[in-house]
Amino acid sequence: MAIQKRRSVISFHNLPFEIQEAVKEKYPLGYTDYMIRVDKPSGDFFYAVPFETDEVSYLVKVDVKIDDGNIEEEEKDYFNDEIKGADEIADTEDEEDD
Repeated sequence: MAIQKRRSVISFHNLPFEIQEAVKEKYPLGYTDYMIRVDKPSGDFFYAVPFETDEVSYLVKVDVKIDDGNIEEEEKDYFNDEIKGADEIADTEDEEDD
């Protein structure tokens, strides 16, 4: 008779240090290609990567930054073509040319 492993869903940050290190060893180049989306009955979801030890089969929750399409703040900071003080600099250069 096969012995079933205990199953556990746990955040990476809540894993014991030794297990965290073992997860890092298993996924040395990152775990993006191994992530699975887990949908909860409430409609929420999380991302996790599988990891197994001799005793436990883990789904390790990982933090994922999701692009929510809100670029308004980014546009405000990075794509503003108007340079503060540009008019004053232009006026000063015109006066020097006279």
